[in-house]
Amino acid sequence: MPTYNLRGINVDFPYEAYDCQLVYMEKVIQALQTKSNALLESPTGTGKTLCLLCATLAWRKSLGGFSRGRSERSSQLSSQDPDESSRESQSSKLPTIIYTSRTHSQLRQVIQELKSTNYRPKMVVLGSREQLCIHEKVRSLHGKAQTNACHALCKKRKKHYCAHFSRVSEFLRSNPGLGDEPVDIEDLVNIGRSCGPCPYYLSRELHKVVDILFTPYNYLIDRGYRKTLNIEWQNSVLIFDEAHNLEGLCADAASFDLPSSLLSACISEAKSCVDLSISRRDKSNDKSCKPDNFAILRALLLKLEKRIAEVPIDSKELGFTKPGPYIYELLADLNVTTKTATMLIDIIDEAVLLLEEDANISDDGGQKTKGTVCRLESMGDIFKLIFRDNYSHANNYRVHVQEVEGSTLDAFKGKTSRILSWWCFNPGIAMEEFSRFGVRSIVLTSGTLSPMDSFAEELKLEFPIRLENPHVITENQIWAGVVPAGPSGYAFNSSYRSRDSLEYKQELGNAIVNFARIVPNGLLVFFPSYYLLDQCIGCWKTMGHTNLSNSSTIWERICKHKLPVVEPRQSSLFPMSIEDYMTKLKDKSASGAVFFAVCRGKVSEGLDFADHAGRAVVITGIPFATRTDPKVRLKREYLDEHAQLQQLGQKNSQALTGEEWYSQQASRAVNQAVGRVIRHRHDYGAIIFCDERFSNSNRQSQMSLWMQPHVKCYSKFGDVVFTLTRFFRDGGICGPTKLELTRNSCQGNVESSQPLDKLHSDKLLTTDTSCTVVSVSSPKKRGTSLSHLTEVVPANRSSLTSHKLNIGLKLSSNANLLSHLSTNMQCSFKDAVGSTNYDLSGTKSGQCIAPCSLKKPRLVITGHEQTESFEKSDEPSCSRENSHATSYSTGFLKNEKLQWFNDRSKQNAQDSRRLLESEVKVKIMTSTSIDPKDKEKNSASTASNDEERKGSAFLIQVQEKLTDAEYKEFVSFMKALKSKAMKIGHVLESIARLFSLPDRLPLLHGFKDYIPAKYHSMYDHHVQANQNVAGL
Repeated sequence: MPTYNLRGINVDFPYEAYDCQLVYMEKVIQALQTKSNALLESPTGTGKTLCLLCATLAWRKSLGGFSRGRSERSSQLSSQDPDESSRESQSSKLPTIIYTSRTHSQLRQVIQELKSTNYRPKMVVLGSREQLCIHEKVRSLHGKAQTNACHALCKKRKKHYCAHFSRVSEFLRSNPGLGDEPVDIEDLVNIGRSCGPCPYYLSRELHKVVDILFTPYNYLIDRGYRKTLNIEWQNSVLIFDEAHNLEGLCADAASFDLPSSLLSACISEAKSCVDLSISRRDKSNDKSCKPDNFAILRALLLKLEKRIAEVPIDSKELGFTKPGPYIYELLADLNVTTKTATMLIDIIDEAVLLLEEDANISDDGGQKTKGTVCRLESMGDIFKLIFRDNYSHANNYRVHVQEVEGSTLDAFKGKTSRILSWWCFNPGIAMEEFSRFGVRSIVLTSGTLSPMDSFAEELKLEFPIRLENPHVITENQIWAGVVPAGPSGYAFNSSYRSRDSLEYKQELGNAIVNFARIVPNGLLVFFPSYYLLDQCIGCWKTMGHTNLSNSSTIWERICKHKLPVVEPRQSSLFPMSIEDYMTKLKDKSASGAVFFAVCRGKVSEGLDFADHAGRAVVITGIPFATRTDPKVRLKREYLDEHAQLQQLGQKNSQALTGEEWYSQQASRAVNQAVGRVIRHRHDYGAIIFCDERFSNSNRQSQMSLWMQPHVKCYSKFGDVVFTLTRFFRDGGICGPTKLELTRNSCQGNVESSQPLDKLHSDKLLTTDTSCTVVSVSSPKKRGTSLSHLTEVVPANRSSLTSHKLNIGLKLSSNANLLSHLSTNMQCSFKDAVGSTNYDLSGTKSGQCIAPCSLKKPRLVITGHEQTESFEKSDEPSCSRENSHATSYSTGFLKNEKLQWFNDRSKQNAQDSRRLLESEVKVKIMTSTSIDPKDKEKNSASTASNDEERKGSAFLIQVQEKLTDAEYKEFVSFMKALKSKAMKIGHVLESIARLFSLPDRLPLLHGFKDYIPAKYHSMYDHHVQANQNVAGL
């Protein structure tokens, strides 16, 4: 394992690090050494998480050993050896690393990365009861109902005491090494089921003594949950991975919405508390029950309901808005002040406890083990939020009351109800708390933090250390372009002025038809909103192409190339849509699948569309938030006010304005969606911006820095089709310009039978790579033996489906010409580009190689020698052919066995071409009724040497211009003609479609020479129709 010395710290890294990885780790160590905050952006696929772990743990290890073998704090272990106690006391003073990410599935991946390193700190991951509870009845509950049921069972005086909870302390004493090796949530659950202790409380106890703690970042942002943790914040290191959503989450955690339905439920619960306390006092003479307190609570809530209803709302769109401190004026009218708020919160806590006890006692006095959700608990949280900081942050808030239509799920169905909101517009409030705790460094990192200035300004923290890392890919692995207009020249602009027009939707649909045809395998299409997604799909399902008489709808034409999946609005349906997309990707009846989704949706975040799962992403517009949304409008006003104040105080100040924030939020959402493709070093894909506004230099400056050099603006749609087609043709064949031995073992694909809730969200879309594939590295790293190549994983998992190689096939009779031709052409094509899915080390001359599974990924070889060999290998001369095969072999592998394969497969290709050139015209002629004179004329022409050379040259062009899959399709059309399985009209239409791209126009016109004159007009019709669709 390589070791790198960065700023005096020896960092063990599992692999040979890229330059950008070394820079990233150096920035992390610099932040930790200088006690500074850092803002670090590194694209997906650059090993960001692994670098972050190795750099942080190497720095921590340099300060002292890890706390291995401990299950309790040293202060609690009085019987220890003095030296041991001294060592643990010193260890407990060392910084604790708190590593947070957005979701548990992302943390699961982080822990997998930790397992691949040499570092073994004491660690644990925190999870929710829904993930960790193993109690048969409690685990079936959700949310606060589950929490309340758990609390009830963990009280020792209860008859139905939780046996799992009681075993936690004893298990930790008996197993002090728990956490010395990386453990995930699933590992903790397995320990609980096999040994008995509660996994939830096991993690809660273990987190007190760890070197590194893994947790979702909402556990820390939420003040109530954070208080339940026992973390030594002083001098600790706080890491927020995938932090691009952090500002929004911080603001939401400091805000609240109080709808009328919730307030009504609280009033009803307060009434129930009055009745319960009276009943208990009468039955048991229990003087602790004070119904008067609950009556006061109910009366106060009724007054609050009335007060909200009396708020004057002149405009339903604008609502009622006041500065943040107005909330205290409103509550003061109800006699709720800082002095009385504490008493009110205590009454609410008593009411919640009373309702829980009543819900958990059955009629016969036994335990129900039933969880209840108390709405009053939410009301208590609201009062705690309002009075927590003694008015100090009220100016960062706005009070807003709005009228909304009642939901179908509450009592206000069909009626107008009101929502009282107190919105925080300064996300830095939550982050400032960590600074007050004495946190050493706060490191924020993600693949999409740009634009960084606004991000830092929003969080109100100083970030002296910043990094915008480049990508590890080369320029031939990415196609990024702005498409300002569609096939017919109508401008793409998804703003409200044009998005509802029929012309825009039709133009966008026709463009996506083209992209679905060109892009192999998985295609992702992101819309700015669900509204526009629904409008476009609805239009496409009813609209055809105006230039075609027998036109199918746009939706049908898309489905002809890709099987569609649409992102659902309901979160509960999302796992099913992912499973559907996975299934359709594997469907061999189509050339892939297309996922229609929205920016800021679930598809745009957290999922890994690596390799064939996402070969291209289409951004159909800029996802601006709704300007008239009250929260958006007030946020913009808040920023403009503060920018003006800041500029008055500091003349050179560059404060963030409302318009800048509004624009940059949309850009960050675009960057996040774009990040779904190109997920690792050897991946490749296209990024297509279908909106003319992306041509603006200011808009492009807000894209991620790594992407900006690759973005090109195209004036014509035909140029987009041409360059995009060439990119995938070359990308699918050539791959990266410099290959290395892939570092990790093959990743298995997700089986559909596995429960989706147990899957890693960023692994849902990986391919099956269970087969053995040969890789070829550069001569310096290759060594002299090829035996090791069978263990190498593919670096570029293209899903072009012609992976079956059968080099040892002998030429058969003319009756089997076409089936043999197809096989040999595949072999020649695959060999020419260096895609070798077989073991070369032990193969003898003439031995037949077993074909590989279609699911296996491809590995390709690149370089200018390869292209030269491919182009020249098609020449008829055998001596020239052997010479080029030798050059190809020497330039890449210098291996006699590979040279034999090259010579053999190229000779087979030559034989096939000579046979095909005499068949091309025959297939057309014999499958249709042709005049005998025409037959004689064409027969004579076929016999001539000039025509033979012409046919041979034409077939060489066909093979060069078409992809492997398309060439196979071309051969199948010829076969169908011979067997009369298809009508000539259908064949001509299909071949015209194959040849209709700009770089294939010579084929389009050249093929006409092989068609009888009586069918020329039919062929011309199909040519014109396809060119209209492509916008040529």
